[in-house]
Amino acid sequence: MLSKLFAVFFFLIPVVSSASIIKNIDISGNDKISRGTILSNIPYEVSDKFEENSTDLLIETLYKTGFFKKINVSFNVDKLIINVEENPVIKFFDFLDYDDGNDVLSEEVIEKILKNFEMNIGSIFKKSSLIDLTNNLKKLYIDKGFYNISITENTSVDKNNRIGIELKINEGERARISSIKISGNNFFDQDELLDNFKIGEPDFFLINFFTKKDLFDNFEFEAGIESILNKYTDAGFLDIKISSKEVKLSDDKENVDISLFLDEGKRYEINEIIFKGDIEPFNKDFLYSKLSISAGDIISRKEVLKSIKDLNSQYTNEGYVFTKISSAFVPIPNDNKLDVFLEVDKGLKFYVNRINISGNTRTQDSVIRRELKIYEGQLYSKKDILDSVTKIKRLGFFSNVDYKIQRSISDNTVNLNINVEETKTGEFSVGLSHSNATGPSLNAGISQRNILGTGNTFNATFKNSKAVEEVSVYFSDPFFNEQRHKLSYGFFTKSLDASNLDLSSYLIEENGVNLGYGIPISESSNINAEIRLSDLKITCGAIFASSSYEQDQCSSSDSLDNNISISYVKNSLNDFYAPTDGMKSSIQLTSTTPLSDFKYTAFDMSYKDYQPITNELTFNITSKLNIATGYDGKELPFFKRYYSGGSSSVRGFDFNSLGAKYLNGAPKGGESSLLTTIAVIAPAEALGIDQENIRLSAFIDTGSVNEKISQFELDQLRSSTGIALSWLTPIGPIGFNAAYPILKKDSDSTESFSFELGTTF
Repeated sequence: MLSKLFAVFFFLIPVVSSASIIKNIDISGNDKISRGTILSNIPYEVSDKFEENSTDLLIETLYKTGFFKKINVSFNVDKLIINVEENPVIKFFDFLDYDDGNDVLSEEVIEKILKNFEMNIGSIFKKSSLIDLTNNLKKLYIDKGFYNISITENTSVDKNNRIGIELKINEGERARISSIKISGNNFFDQDELLDNFKIGEPDFFLINFFTKKDLFDNFEFEAGIESILNKYTDAGFLDIKISSKEVKLSDDKENVDISLFLDEGKRYEINEIIFKGDIEPFNKDFLYSKLSISAGDIISRKEVLKSIKDLNSQYTNEGYVFTKISSAFVPIPNDNKLDVFLEVDKGLKFYVNRINISGNTRTQDSVIRRELKIYEGQLYSKKDILDSVTKIKRLGFFSNVDYKIQRSISDNTVNLNINVEETKTGEFSVGLSHSNATGPSLNAGISQRNILGTGNTFNATFKNSKAVEEVSVYFSDPFFNEQRHKLSYGFFTKSLDASNLDLSSYLIEENGVNLGYGIPISESSNINAEIRLSDLKITCGAIFASSSYEQDQCSSSDSLDNNISISYVKNSLNDFYAPTDGMKSSIQLTSTTPLSDFKYTAFDMSYKDYQPITNELTFNITSKLNIATGYDGKELPFFKRYYSGGSSSVRGFDFNSLGAKYLNGAPKGGESSLLTTIAVIAPAEALGIDQENIRLSAFIDTGSVNEKISQFELDQLRSSTGIALSWLTPIGPIGFNAAYPILKKDSDSTESFSFELGTTF
């Protein structure tokens, strides 16, 4: 027994002696990597036990950090000694010989790759990261159809332990689609399904040169497959699946043949729609009326999702902010029908706790809050919130308005956080157009639609053209009182100098004031009244004074113009600068008073309508009709006639050049004018232009000016087509127009390009 105890004792001696207490950790060789970083990556601290067989584990742990290319570890008495040789620091990383026009390696992609694989300049070089980066890069190229891609690495380390990395990319030829075939399809024909792909067999060679449709792209290939699956599920084929797909490469990897095999499955019809859960405060008949699906319809995934969205809106408008509505389809055995279950989990009814507004550095909170349709303490309503956001956008003070809902501490309240991004509401507006026939015309002005953040408007405008010079100052307060009445007033001076238009001459100088008052009759419409009083001085040249009925007006002593106008304006546009939906219309009737020396009436109507075509395209139609005539035996004053032509009317024609003319060819104006514009508008992003707040449009303008209301003739119509650009810049909106007349006469004066600062479409 004693001999066995001695044997055990002597056996344990080497085990105990092989473990020592660490009293000090000595680290050397590190330059860029701090001592603290190394200590945080090793499983030992001072006072820990260290065993000699743990050296390999410690070295392996440090190598995994990727910071070091050489590591030595030793233990001397009570000291753990770690000597390292660091990996170099990245000095530069270059990609060579790649085609930056193939959409694989843009600057943005390169920046993202280097960041994801920790290969930015100044980072510690890791060989494993370079291998992963190269493999990922090859995958990106292969997904874009570059199956012959090869990448060569070239690295060099300088005496300061800095590494330069070059990746030489040999892209090879991009694979082209020789054929793409679909089989197993019975409901849709192959051509209709192939339209879901942006890639495919080559177009006619001249077209394919630009479209490059036959260039294989795996991302577009998968997107096309997903589009086909959605097409089938929207047509009732809920069991649709791709039974197999083949992308067969040619031997040289430069051509692919694609084959898709579909299994359409059954086409289902809705047997019954069944609501589950607590549907209060609504009844089933009401909910059924809000659905875009019904029993007997072919099931459509798209319509089911739309119905769920519409139902959800009904509940959120009743305060149930976090309503969840889920759907389930239960097929009827041995039939092509199914039951649709819609389960409602409406949750709690919520109220608005606080409304927080941020981002308004100039505009006062009260200006924004007075546009809100929802208030603190009110039952939550998503519709009221969306309407409030639209009204705020309609002010024209902000380039962006968004909101977020945040649950407050209370169980059934939420905070509404509205964030606005202010735009320039003070503008120096300049409009310039040029014609080979008449030279330039100029409009300029200073406008502040949000004085000191109060929401009030101040305008000072100067107009100068061959026809008109005008200076006006205008002020308006859209919330003059608690009833949201609008008060406006201003003064103006205006002159029309015909010597700049023809060989004859007349000069009209007008000075006056105006006072307006508006009353809202709904959330989007109001009625306005304005009285205008002015004194005119008319000076006519000898030749002009002898022509037509201007002879009577030139010799008249009439000088006081006093008129009253009544207008109705309705505005449901969803944005001030860049509307994509809604309508704005106005009707105005103007007539002189008995105090006036002049006797005339005018009717002016305008209409703008915006309708979304797709998520990116908007259809716009704009119409203007202006009619004026004299009464009580007097003609319409010649200085009240309408003119047309130029950037603000029929683009492509010279400023104020349309309509009847004097004997010398100068514009005469008329008693009526008509303008219609049809346009398709798209944001710049839709055309691949990486620039916010830019909209492009293709338009057709048609208009005319008629000397007499009763003398409307089709041959007075003029029309043009072209493209326009509107850009909301930090200094205000800018507009560019390029137009080409398509309905004109040889005697017309035309212009091909115009520029405006302070315009939208």
